[in-house]
Amino acid sequence: MAKNKKTILDKLAEEVDKIDEKETEKKKSKKTEKQKIDKKKKVSKSKEGSSPMDKLLSDNPISIPRVGDVLEGSIIESSSNSLLLDLGPLGTGIVLGKEIKDGMGTIGKLKRGDKVNATLVDLENDDGLIELSVREASYEKSWDDLESKRDTQETVKTKILDANKGGLMTELNGITGFLPVSQLSSEHYPRVEDGDKSKILTLLKKLVGQEINVRIISSDRESEKLIVSEKAAISDKEKEIISELKIGDVVEGEISGVVNFGAFIKFLPPSKKDSTEESDRLEGLIHISELAWQLIDDPREIIKAEDKVKAKIIGIDDTRISLSIKALNKDPWSEIEKKYKTGDVVSGKVDKINPFGAFVYLDKNIHGLAHISEFQEAHPGEKIDDVLSAGKSYKWKILSIEPKEHRMGLVLTKDEKKITKKTTDEIAKKKEADKKPAPADVKKKTEKKEIEPKKEKKSEEKKKK
Repeated sequence: MAKNKKTILDKLAEEVDKIDEKETEKKKSKKTEKQKIDKKKKVSKSKEGSSPMDKLLSDNPISIPRVGDVLEGSIIESSSNSLLLDLGPLGTGIVLGKEIKDGMGTIGKLKRGDKVNATLVDLENDDGLIELSVREASYEKSWDDLESKRDTQETVKTKILDANKGGLMTELNGITGFLPVSQLSSEHYPRVEDGDKSKILTLLKKLVGQEINVRIISSDRESEKLIVSEKAAISDKEKEIISELKIGDVVEGEISGVVNFGAFIKFLPPSKKDSTEESDRLEGLIHISELAWQLIDDPREIIKAEDKVKAKIIGIDDTRISLSIKALNKDPWSEIEKKYKTGDVVSGKVDKINPFGAFVYLDKNIHGLAHISEFQEAHPGEKIDDVLSAGKSYKWKILSIEPKEHRMGLVLTKDEKKITKKTTDEIAKKKEADKKPAPADVKKKTEKKEIEPKKEKKSEEKKKK
């Protein structure tokens, strides 16, 4: 029985709980419906209170631009000194004078209706128009384009604006760039024999106004530095042509310039051997050491510009070609032992004297070195400059011969002391003169001798007293 009571009570409790849940759900439902009705009322009230202008502004919001903002407009009309743009709700904008200039060069290609970006300069000028600048708006775009061309190593055409002693001023996308002399192609590189900067500038100025192909090798937007290279622009073309050549080939060409370290030669590759175009010619360097077998101080002494020569290719490094004239001639040192032997006494002319010795030519191609240590050992106490003179001939003893290294050791014979720059008597007189005191010293010593006897006399008189 007790069990049945508990069961009935439990059931009653459950029914009560259900009734409470239903009441709670009804309250929530009524609250939600009320919120929906209030919302509809607010929307309706809002619509009733809005004006046509409010609706227009709501559908077409307008933000007032500031000076420096970039705006987009459609071209209405264009001329050489002005450009009218439709800016939509803002009205009409105008671009005047140099502000029309677009570094990208796109303005001249646009037509009526085309879209253009321009920077706001003035909200209202004297004519009541919004004044704009296409030039300023294109600045960032210009640098973006230049940096892209730099990264892709694209070849572009540029016009030479001016020249200075260091190179040429150019322009790309309305931005000024610099083309260093070292980055000019062989066609335009100024060959000046004495390296005179004023002569180099004269040659560079001849390029002003010309258009050449270049590549951008360095660009810095912040510092506005732009460096271009003509040499890099033609490297691919040169590499293709140079691929026709190989080490050992003999070419015939013309000396295009002579400098302190050698001579430049221009020649045609095999595929262009009949061409008359200057741009088809390749250029290589004949180093001073490859001009001839003899020692050379100044290449201009044996070769000059416009000389026709044959040379052998001895090296190819990327677009650099190294050549040799002496490689086409027999090495005079290959048979030197037939003409000269160690211990022989021969006649030789002093070419030049250095701190480490004297260079001596035995004939046109064979030279030797009289080292300072050998000279001092054979002629102790004498200076090589006092004994020898450049351009004069003396008798020499051959101490050593090394044909492969093109080296020969020499020493002045003792008999040559009779025909040296200063004779033994002259050297002796000089040494004697060096020992004699200067006139001032002699005078001081004489005065001292005169004073000393007087001191002695005074001393004797004191003793007598």
